Amino acid sequence: MPNPISQRSLTLPNGLNVVLISAPRLKRCAAALRVAAGSHDVSARWPGLAHFLEHLFFLGTERFTADEKLMAFVQRCGGQVNASTRERTTDFFFELPRAVFPDGLERLCEMLAHPRMTISDQLREREVLHAEFIAWSRDDASRDLLKRLQPLSALHPLRGFHAGNRFSLPVPRQAFQHALQDFYRRFYQAGQMTLSLAGPQSLDELEKLAAQFGAYFAQGSRVDQQRPPALLTDAPKPIAEPDQRRVHLTFACEGLPAGQEQATAFLCIWMNDARAGGLVAELRGRGRTESLQAEVMYEFAGQAVIDIEVALAAKTPDASSHVSAMVFSWIAFFKSHYRQLLEEYARLEQGRLAVSGALSLARYFSAEPDEAGLSIDAVDALLNQLTPLTLLQAEAQSLPYDTSSVDWRLPEPNPFVKQAAPAAAPTSHLPALIFSDALPANGEAALYLRWTLATAQPKLARLLEQSLKPLAAQANQAGVTVAFSSYGRFWQLKVSGLAEPLPAVLEQALRLLVRPDEQTLTRYGAPANEPALIPIRQLLKTLPDHYLNNSVTEQTDNLQRVWAGALWTGFATGFTRSARNVLSHAARLIPGLPELPAHATPPATGIRWEIEPSESAEVALLMFYPTPSDSLHDEATWRLFAQLMQAPFYQCLRVELQLGYAVFSGFRQIAGHGGLLFGVQSPSASAEQLVTHVETFIEGLPILINAADLPAQVKILQDQLETADMEHPQAAELLWHAHLAGHGSDYIARLQHSLAHLQLAALLDAAHRLAYPDSARLCLSNRPGPF
Repeated sequence: MPNPISQRSLTLPNGLNVVLISAPRLKRCAAALRVAAGSHDVSARWPGLAHFLEHLFFLGTERFTADEKLMAFVQRCGGQVNASTRERTTDFFFELPRAVFPDGLERLCEMLAHPRMTISDQLREREVLHAEFIAWSRDDASRDLLKRLQPLSALHPLRGFHAGNRFSLPVPRQAFQHALQDFYRRFYQAGQMTLSLAGPQSLDELEKLAAQFGAYFAQGSRVDQQRPPALLTDAPKPIAEPDQRRVHLTFACEGLPAGQEQATAFLCIWMNDARAGGLVAELRGRGRTESLQAEVMYEFAGQAVIDIEVALAAKTPDASSHVSAMVFSWIAFFKSHYRQLLEEYARLEQGRLAVSGALSLARYFSAEPDEAGLSIDAVDALLNQLTPLTLLQAEAQSLPYDTSSVDWRLPEPNPFVKQAAPAAAPTSHLPALIFSDALPANGEAALYLRWTLATAQPKLARLLEQSLKPLAAQANQAGVTVAFSSYGRFWQLKVSGLAEPLPAVLEQALRLLVRPDEQTLTRYGAPANEPALIPIRQLLKTLPDHYLNNSVTEQTDNLQRVWAGALWTGFATGFTRSARNVLSHAARLIPGLPELPAHATPPATGIRWEIEPSESAEVALLMFYPTPSDSLHDEATWRLFAQLMQAPFYQCLRVELQLGYAVFSGFRQIAGHGGLLFGVQSPSASAEQLVTHVETFIEGLPILINAADLPAQVKILQDQLETADMEHPQAAELLWHAHLAGHGSDYIARLQHSLAHLQLAALLDAAHRLAYPDSARLCLSNRPGPF
């Protein structure tokens, strides 16, 4: 395991709770600020007020306006930032390189302590929330969730409307303004907040930052949030529909003791475990289900709503009852045996924190986890309430299935956790597997494998992805990420994380890719039983396929024949010399034939309009402008363009034009080839109008170039591309795409050189060519367009 983390908790003189996490292995820093107030703390007169206030904070302050606001600053520095309003909490969080972390923390604290909140700002931002509300109201998953919560007590706020729109947020009314200011003063004070900082600095350094910027908040003490009414009443429950393709067993628990958050997390980890003898494996083995996912939907003041979603393998009248019987049988078994898993759970939690990134650590500790650890009393209390009586919907029929013969078993200890690397005999060098020294061998590593097929095989790709899911969950507990993806005629496997268990995980993954388990094979070709994505996310998911001109011409169920004709290339980084031999031993199982060298896809030419159908009433659009070539000069130019346009594009289309809530742009790589990507989802504009807005914005790029401090922007971009300051997964991904593009081990140095030698005249010329009506681009939408 990497170096362990150090932690310190304290309270500042103004009442601000502070948690500090020091981990020398981290490359970046993160801050997470949790406010103990959310949508359920708002008066019923003003639904959506808490979420509205969260949005207003990001509009800037008197000190930090325009491109100096938190979001623009973080994006410009190559970080990530977001916020979330839940029922009883509101979270703000960001991650940045260490050098600019104090500047980001100052902006976060300043925007919460001194928000501007002008009426004109409020009126504009209310339209953004209204667009979100329209999308939410049209989303099938959101409507289904509301329907499933209807059995709750009508008095409980979970039944209420909290999205917010132009009708529930009457900005000009004085009563609303009083309510907004009162909510802000009551909850956005130091005593109601927890600030968590995580980074490679010492605890003393982090404490100094917390004291400096945490002092911005008004002094205060903790306000008691109003306790909610009971979740359930004595009214008769509706009957669950027995023949849905998705079954939900939703439990409403009351009066849970302190430590309920850890208890519910403990339950969900083991209920979702897919190893032999568990609930998931038994249901899949009987051919009843495709997947099972248990999650906590709501927790506050001793209440918890836990949902078990089961995707059925077949739509049969008795499927729901069979699933219910199995779930309750497993719960009864788990109640009697779970204490045997306490030590394993503690080991997994410790390991998870030891490999978590800065942002994950900051968010985890901002949630004020119980320092006493997992409480047996809390687990017992929770399990005692998981009965048919606490279900939101009554059973459709009695449970006729005899489950006494089911051989329930607890999972064995995770074999990948703290596993010593096995000794391996010397292995012949694999020319198609390139080992890179670009990243230091400091305990984290990454391996990428890509196969080129004769033709796309989406059914087999889905089969392989499903086959790897149990292994991926097990590997994740050991600090290793396993991801299988398909795009165009390519299949790709990424295995990254802790270097020590990685070869063992890879070996098991390769065995499953060649010979999937029998349970998965029986479901080959079955239609995906997955909720529909919102349009913009569906476009992002399928963008690589469309860019690569993917067309499904001839599908086969003969996996071995596909592997026999596949050509593979591999890239590994972060491994010591001795570890490379161990990895090469596992890599002997790679199916297919070596491909040398890897070649990126040729740049696209001309204008293409592709349609990805969607039933949504909203219009979504992606416009991808590929670099003219794979030269590092063109890549440097396009990366600088993305840097200059990201914040202004968001400001123009989302804030000023108010086209929708999903607006973004940036530099994107597909199969090693880079390009500028612009994305918009709008409830009001047509596809043709969105294209016009994007093109009009791009026409203004020369103005942005002339107005920018180019040396400063280049320096910011160069800093972002320093792999020494990147978290390992991000750095490995960058190097993998460079490998696919045919660049060598000096890629970063040469790219930095190209950035340093960009000339104003050449940039302006490239910007004008980008804006030409016939410039190469891929337009992907859920609607027909003008091309």
